Amino acid sequence: MRYLEITVPEGKRRAVLDILEDEGIDYVVSDETSGRGYTAVVRFPVPTRAVEPVLDRLRRAGISDESSVVVINAETVISEQFATLRDQYSHGGQKGARTSRQVLRTKADELTPPFTIYTVMLLISAVVATAGLLADSPAVVIGAMVIAPLLGPALAANVGIVTGDDRLKATGFVYQLVGVTMVVVASIGLAVLARIAGLEPAGVDIVVATELGERVSPNLFSLAVALGAGIAGILSLTRGFSEAIVGVMIAAALIPPSAAVGITVAWGMYGAAVGAAVLVIVNLLSINLAALATLWVAGYRPQGLFEVSPSRTPTYTYAAIFGIGLLVLAAPLAGVTLLDFHTTELESSADDEVESVLNESEYDHLEAAAVAVELDGDYPIQSVDQVVVTVTGQDPGPEPGLADRLYEAIEPHSDESLVIEVQYVVAEQRGGETEIQQVADRSSSDS
Repeated sequence: MRYLEITVPEGKRRAVLDILEDEGIDYVVSDETSGRGYTAVVRFPVPTRAVEPVLDRLRRAGISDESSVVVINAETVISEQFATLRDQYSHGGQKGARTSRQVLRTKADELTPPFTIYTVMLLISAVVATAGLLADSPAVVIGAMVIAPLLGPALAANVGIVTGDDRLKATGFVYQLVGVTMVVVASIGLAVLARIAGLEPAGVDIVVATELGERVSPNLFSLAVALGAGIAGILSLTRGFSEAIVGVMIAAALIPPSAAVGITVAWGMYGAAVGAAVLVIVNLLSINLAALATLWVAGYRPQGLFEVSPSRTPTYTYAAIFGIGLLVLAAPLAGVTLLDFHTTELESSADDEVESVLNESEYDHLEAAAVAVELDGDYPIQSVDQVVVTVTGQDPGPEPGLADRLYEAIEPHSDESLVIEVQYVVAEQRGGETEIQQVADRSSSDS
């Protein structure tokens, strides 16, 4: 429920009161004596659903932006006439409270902090996220998501589009672009300092060391987080759910990948940086597309019937830009997804074949310990490099012909050339201590 207080311009008093009476609204009117061109102040309670249509009618009657309109949350209204009005706006008995367009603009604007605060909070978030990724600490990365103020800009841009508010739209997009750029630049600086300080030695595979793989080589499932964040963000804004939790979800889609761009650039792994950058762009597009579609489906439009058509064109234009961008960038993501499926299938098939070969009588003294498919590390779209089979046994030396035998069994399950590496792990007792010996044997199409 909402309680409205509106200043009525000269000459509009009768028109305003006629609209309120026609709507069945119980109002209180008092004279306005400030001498500023207003004749009265009218106050009345309405159901939340009624705020937008009532304000639209009043606007067409002459209540312009120069008039003062205050919308206040009301705890309860005890009135038989209000109960009738609430039933009138319940739409089939459902008394759900969709936020009005006017309140929606205000909430989106309030969720966008002043630029100085925004940049400071994002810089802190970037430092924390980069440190968390370098330290391989999920808890620290989550902390970076909590403090990132990204919800407001993501929602403001799309609220501005569908309601025709150019200022809100421009603010939202500028904040998003500046914010992501700041996180990337700050992450590069911190990662470079980490390398210089020797906190992470140069020459290591930083992607493997910090488990950045899912962020530098993203697949199609990465879209789910961003699309869900965009939809949930709008629902939280329009239905009164917790914005803080949704803000963390949006930050989860943008902060870690942006920090991953900076880390991989600092390590000179530009292919991995491209993969992380693609994920950042895809998530930005997904969040905005999902938010825009949700707002449009929910029925948010600019003021008045005659402004719907002009708003439809820019909304469709932005939706097309977001959608085409996603389709273009979905190609490499689809390639990574297919590779993931192929790797999983190859590993399962290789595991079965290894078990079958080692069940042969001549290999009774060997036992399979692990089967792993390793990729070549050529980010962002990798390929299968080799299949590593780890076996245990009493003899520390390679088993003659085993690598070739495994190659013959596994190779038909792959469409590309394979390298099969067999690692022999032998445990020996020496002086009361266990000593592990590891010997490798390889086989490929060139051997």
